[in-house]
Amino acid sequence: MNKLIRKIVILGPESTGKSTLCSQLAAHYGTIWCEEYARAYLLQHGTNYHFEQLLDIAKGQLALEDAAIEHLQQPEGRTDFPYLFIDTDMHVMKVWCEYVFGKCHPFIEGQIVLRQYDLYLLCNTDLPWVKDELREYPDKANRKELFNIYHQLLTRQSTPWAIISGNDEARLQLAIATIDQYFGSLNGGR
Repeated sequence: MNKLIRKIVILGPESTGKSTLCSQLAAHYGTIWCEEYARAYLLQHGTNYHFEQLLDIAKGQLALEDAAIEHLQQPEGRTDFPYLFIDTDMHVMKVWCEYVFGKCHPFIEGQIVLRQYDLYLLCNTDLPWVKDELREYPDKANRKELFNIYHQLLTRQSTPWAIISGNDEARLQLAIATIDQYFGSLNGGR
């Protein structure tokens, strides 16, 4: 059974509410979300990572995404067009590689071309940065620079996208309105 799955990627700099938004959207639409593999990987292996480990992280992220897609395609799954919310994709891995190491793995660049998504939601940096054991860039200038890099990437590709801003509740409502408007227009208004 090959059901249409609408894949929505949430991306942006660290501490911009991506995981929270994915979780909230999955709950709102009664579906699942694909967590960011890097968090579990770095908690297990430490934050003193090297370039080759980013390739391992990228492959782990893709495996999580593929597993989530497989889960949504099971016969006991939904019969409508389920959404899959994805916290981080290969664009994030590319930015991470280039920002930290000045180069990107060809595998990651190839996956950007191969993987197809339906919508990107770019989280703005208007939420306060929250420290945790994995975050690296508390400086507002770094966060804004990274946001601008993601923004430029999205403007150079063909998948529709939107910037999501505001406090947690405003972000959620803006994301829901964006999703409903975009997919509703594809369905002739739902």
